[in-house]
Amino acid sequence: MRVEVQERFPGVYWLRFQEGRKLATRSAVPGQRVYGEEIVEVGGVEYRVWDPYRSKLASALHLGLREMPVRPGSRVLYLGAASGTTASHLSDVVGEEGRIWCVEVSYRPMRDLLRLCESRRNLIPILADARDPPSYRFLVGEADVIYQDVAQPDQAEILRRNLAAFLRPGGWALFFVKAKSIDVTRDSREIFGEEREKLGEGVEVVEQRILHPYERDHALLLLRKSF
Repeated sequence: MRVEVQERFPGVYWLRFQEGRKLATRSAVPGQRVYGEEIVEVGGVEYRVWDPYRSKLASALHLGLREMPVRPGSRVLYLGAASGTTASHLSDVVGEEGRIWCVEVSYRPMRDLLRLCESRRNLIPILADARDPPSYRFLVGEADVIYQDVAQPDQAEILRRNLAAFLRPGGWALFFVKAKSIDVTRDSREIFGEEREKLGEGVEVVEQRILHPYERDHALLLLRKSF
């Protein structure tokens, strides 16, 4: 087994086995399993396998995403952090110099997220509604990246508000769209196109990835802010 460094995606690795390859991050907290993930040690370094069936960003990377804007030192606003599965891998990537503000509205996943944040100082838990950026404005600084995984009918408007409030000019957004949260009766690809249009001026769609077969009726829109 060998470790392949991804030059375009610092902090993200492929672990190459005889039977294939697995995406991974280098563990910032050796010995810690966050969601039952596989842990592999190579040359005294511990890696956490990043499961594409448990993380939408991992699924997009498996499907050939060309840009991954979260890098060592990045400041990330994570909307819809849930219990911290993906946030834990992003914590590995951004490292000690980075920061991830984790916004979650539900109490139950927040309990798990709080426990995770105790061992990862670059994760900052915020119990708040992503529809209301002013309610957490005093807790969040300027972000390099916004990561949004909020399955709500008004998900595009939620992103617009947070882009305006927190994302630096030229910053990136990872916008995960769940079509069935908008309309269960219509074709998913049609809805993805409409969500792109709702973002309006000042937001460039750099890339779109349909997340099948890892996620049904989901897409990632990789965006860049120009205002």
